[in-house]
Amino acid sequence: MRPFAELLDALVFTPSRLGKLRLMHRYFEVTPDPDRGWALAALTGGLSFREAKPALIRGLVGERVDPVLFEWSYDFVGDLAETVSLIWPERPRACPRAGLRPDPGGGPEPRLTEIVARLHAAGRGEVPRLLAGWLDALDATGRWALLKLITGGLRVGVSARLAKTAVAELGPVDVAEVEEVWHALAAPYAPLFAWLAGGAPRPEPGAAPSFRPLMLANPIEDGDLATLDPAAYRAEWKWDGIRVQLVARHGHRCLYSRTGDDISGAFPEIGEAMDFDAVLDGELLVGRQVDSAALFEVRYQVAPFNDLQQRLNRKTVTAKTRAEFPAFVRLYDMLFDGDDDVRPLPFDARRSRLEAWFRAAPRRRLDVSPLLAFATWDELAERRQGARQNAIEGVMLKRADSAYVAGRPKGPWFKWKRGPLTVDCVLMYAQRGHGKRSSYYSDYTFGCWREGELVPVGKAYFGFTDAELGELDKWVRNHTVNRFGPVREVAPGLVFEVAFDSVHRSGRHRSGLAMRFPRINRIRWDKPAEEADRLATLERLLA
Repeated sequence: MRPFAELLDALVFTPSRLGKLRLMHRYFEVTPDPDRGWALAALTGGLSFREAKPALIRGLVGERVDPVLFEWSYDFVGDLAETVSLIWPERPRACPRAGLRPDPGGGPEPRLTEIVARLHAAGRGEVPRLLAGWLDALDATGRWALLKLITGGLRVGVSARLAKTAVAELGPVDVAEVEEVWHALAAPYAPLFAWLAGGAPRPEPGAAPSFRPLMLANPIEDGDLATLDPAAYRAEWKWDGIRVQLVARHGHRCLYSRTGDDISGAFPEIGEAMDFDAVLDGELLVGRQVDSAALFEVRYQVAPFNDLQQRLNRKTVTAKTRAEFPAFVRLYDMLFDGDDDVRPLPFDARRSRLEAWFRAAPRRRLDVSPLLAFATWDELAERRQGARQNAIEGVMLKRADSAYVAGRPKGPWFKWKRGPLTVDCVLMYAQRGHGKRSSYYSDYTFGCWREGELVPVGKAYFGFTDAELGELDKWVRNHTVNRFGPVREVAPGLVFEVAFDSVHRSGRHRSGLAMRFPRINRIRWDKPAEEADRLATLERLLA
């Protein structure tokens, strides 16, 4: 456990991407199996322990520490794992309680593999005893790493792709190759490490409905278009949903999110429509069918993104919810046509395959994203102006000769998003952040005026520098008028210029409105709170 704890600790205090890669590469290089495999699973979000919950950890620490002292400490630190790791009383010789064997150095230190195995095998009644024993056996850094591991919130500044990149360097192979085989593997990934070490063949997905890494686009600004030849590119709308991959292979059906999470259970109607053998790329949306639409016209009227949110983050869905918020997929591209891997083909050829495939057997819950005819960038820009009113984020540009390449290669694909909307809002509440921000009030709830009172319209936690965060934290502490656990209510005195993509009706918010992707655009230290925008301003911007 100690090497894994030291890795996490070092990652937290290493800001650079290259530095984090070096730390992980070294760890994976020198750490034996299966410890390094379980560490990789933790870093990529592939580990979960059903019986180890934050409430259980709170209960354990309440048995060892005065509850009032713990709550005050937690309020100050702002992170559960860090608070418990620091406040837990040391009992260096209590290891036998958890049935742990001593490490070679004679100290009572559990291995990462042992912790994972015992937690997976333990029933609900056994977990408190195991955790207490391990917390007694480990030092403060080890306790912190253990609690981060079992709660699943590492927050060490490492994405799943960055961890896979570090593993790929063991080969070395391109990270796209690791991502290609990733969903055919399971933790602790022994075949993956054996292949990268040259001791085994490349793992193959076979007939399994495996996720294939998506091709992503780079943002482009209006001024950059002058360097591109419009005749070399194809254009289509960038729909305001979530990117998905439909994998129907040899009788197996899976709907994957852009990060490779299987979300089939939340959208059974899509699975029912996948009576084919292909791998398709598209946008998951909510909307109603337009019965009069022709084959390659838009067959569904897209609902606001807020409607789609009612279906997200659910393992299952009721018939009532399906009826209220019917889902469909708007298809962009084709990766496999039966057993034929068409990713190396140019975009125009893949598009022709997709249209021929759909023409042969149109299916409910699917339609094809139409291409936009244009001759000049000015002509396309004019069409883009009306995007906001039609559940559209902007325009996608794809080179006609581009192969489908995993990741975000520079040049083949661009996303030309519409400009954000902005309003001036008043800060109402502030909450402590997590990780390196756990000592700062960095999560901000803001509102607009309605009949002389402020009503919340959104929450944001980015869009400002570290220096500005320090100033904001000080302002929050000096203007607090009430406290609710880790949340502080502040006097209405600070205005944020908030940028957002769109605004929708929402019954979950007191204002009746919800912003899409709100972020702090500017801190208006100069503007009086009473001059911030009224709720009516937002209502005029409703999508």
